Amino acid sequence: MKAPRGTKDVLPKEVYKWHYLEDTFRETCKNFGYNEIRTPIFEHTELFKRGVGETTDIVQKEMYSFQDNGGRDITLKPEGTAPVVRSFIEHKLYADAQPTKLYYATPSFRYERPQAGRLRAFHQFGIEVFGTTNPQIDAEIIGVAMDFFSRLHIKNLELRINSVGCKKCRSEYNEILKKYLSTKVENLCNTCNDRYERNPMRIIDCKNEKCKEEVIDIPLMIDHLCEECNNDFNQLKESLNLMDIDFIVDPKIVRGLDYYTKTAFEIISNEIGSQSTVCGGGRYDGLIEQLGGPSTPGIGFGMGIERLLLTLENNNINIPKPDNLDVFIVSLGEKSNRESVKILKSIRKERLSADKDYLERSMKAQFKYANKRNARFCIVIGENEIEKGVVTLKNMETGEQRELSIHHIGQEIKNICK
Repeated sequence: MKAPRGTKDVLPKEVYKWHYLEDTFRETCKNFGYNEIRTPIFEHTELFKRGVGETTDIVQKEMYSFQDNGGRDITLKPEGTAPVVRSFIEHKLYADAQPTKLYYATPSFRYERPQAGRLRAFHQFGIEVFGTTNPQIDAEIIGVAMDFFSRLHIKNLELRINSVGCKKCRSEYNEILKKYLSTKVENLCNTCNDRYERNPMRIIDCKNEKCKEEVIDIPLMIDHLCEECNNDFNQLKESLNLMDIDFIVDPKIVRGLDYYTKTAFEIISNEIGSQSTVCGGGRYDGLIEQLGGPSTPGIGFGMGIERLLLTLENNNINIPKPDNLDVFIVSLGEKSNRESVKILKSIRKERLSADKDYLERSMKAQFKYANKRNARFCIVIGENEIEKGVVTLKNMETGEQRELSIHHIGQEIKNICK
């Protein structure tokens, strides 16, 4: 038996990297005043059809959907925003003091061709802010992402921003776009033909090379913004400048989800080939209302953890390995083996990590195993030590040895390990 295609086990020798990223992300979010939210792995399919959008590749091609035993249409969540919005509405978080600032780390699922940095079962960090239209919060969530990357020592990043307009100016722009595309639509792919009717701006995002060439001079949303959207975009740029965050205005960023309005952004790494976007997000001021909640603005981002790990690897950034064990007990003889059980309990009671031999290895083999476990210290106990009421403590890095009283050994080890 093998894991399904597009999935990957995280083995014990690698999981410390995940812990490091998760701890760093949580610490970053805490510094910016965000609270964690956790939503279920699966939701009603309708949530993603209404929230993510019928015209998206996710809904049309990539969702893992099924009927449960009660005949309900269920989908494994392909992204994090819609479930958080559903929770915000269901639990009436809009009645609390605003804005609501949330973060999450979640598994997600999409049926797409596996490749470097892209799996069918993957994991995401994300942030969502509800309750304010102030462009300074747009800059802040970009700041969260950039600060997180800085803590990971990732360089060669490029922030690209755009505005995809609001309902008012998008409607006017779509008419201009359709007029431009009307003479070209026959030469576009089937997906673009479908988008022509439903969401013509998504044609800018088509990856088909022929389509790209056909619409190379396509009108851009940023040149047709209403006064409000234009002012907001200027305030976003001003706030990023105040935060000393460099950016490039990229008018062809439209993002792959239907719910985006106004701010859209991507953070690009040049280290992982064609899959270069390590973080993407934007504003979605109509989504909460669209899903049945009160009119409430929102903005957020998502970043793939697997892709982030690949970025670290390609930047030759090594995540420090933690000590696997504080203490390993090397016991010699049956009486010592029994005594080691009591010592183990005493050490663990002090919230230190400790282990012992369970395979009746020789002393040399036990020390070798302790090295493989990356133990900081070894406690050696034999018949002579028991008679004297002591143990020998060996520092595995320096080789230094000392005797400690077997009584209150847990507290003594705790003081040494501080």
